[in-house]
Amino acid sequence: MVTRGIHVEILESMDSSCFINALRRFFAIRGPVKQIRSDCGTNFVGACNELGHQLVDKDCVKRYLLGRGCEWIFNPPHASHMGGAWERLIGMARRILDSVLREVKPSRLTHEVLVTLMAEVSAILNSRPLLPDSDDPELPINLSPNMLLTMKASQITAPEGPFNQNDLLRNQWRRVQHLSNMFWLKWRKHYLPLLQARRKWQTPMKDLQKDDVVLVRDSASSRCSWPFGRILHVEPSADGRVRKVSIEMADAKRVLRPISELILLVPAKRI
Repeated sequence: MVTRGIHVEILESMDSSCFINALRRFFAIRGPVKQIRSDCGTNFVGACNELGHQLVDKDCVKRYLLGRGCEWIFNPPHASHMGGAWERLIGMARRILDSVLREVKPSRLTHEVLVTLMAEVSAILNSRPLLPDSDDPELPINLSPNMLLTMKASQITAPEGPFNQNDLLRNQWRRVQHLSNMFWLKWRKHYLPLLQARRKWQTPMKDLQKDDVVLVRDSASSRCSWPFGRILHVEPSADGRVRKVSIEMADAKRVLRPISELILLVPAKRI
């Protein structure tokens, strides 16, 4: 979250043991961690149900982390934007990998090739510039996550090629380099437009409060259905602003939702 660096781990299963092993590898390489943030894991639930895997036991992993002074914080459901710093890179890298691996037969991807490819992908993502280019001649090198992670100004260079489609049938290291080049070309095409300045919210809005009646936006709701409810309590963030609330729906069901999914109907003072 500080360096905006990326670390990719390969898991052979979705059970708690493999997940803890991945955490151990991360801790061994990056050092101890005080806090881990993630989504609520509903995407993992769907993937595991579809593939028939045993789901990661979050309580088991939480106990393991707390014993090592590490806190695991989950975002509320339907709030992927709260993980914008990592969700953006995860989504973009996943889409590029999907398009790259769609052109390669799975039989050509051994475990060693896949692990090395993910390491190359991490190096590509961590070499991205964090700041706009500067006109200052005293600052010829742009800051990147790799510089902060390795404490070195030099970037990782690709081996001399060329590498092409025929390398998928040759030895493994040339196969990895061809796949890495494919990822790089697609990544550069998608990432460069993001370096332009974008608008963002600058005007503070009134926070939602207890007893407000709100309409809940839900893409899964049926036609002509307008789910609404009353806010039971709010959960302020560290800066004091309310970004998620607990709601009692009209059918007495209680849900946790981000404010981006809510539309204020009746303020509490008017009820």
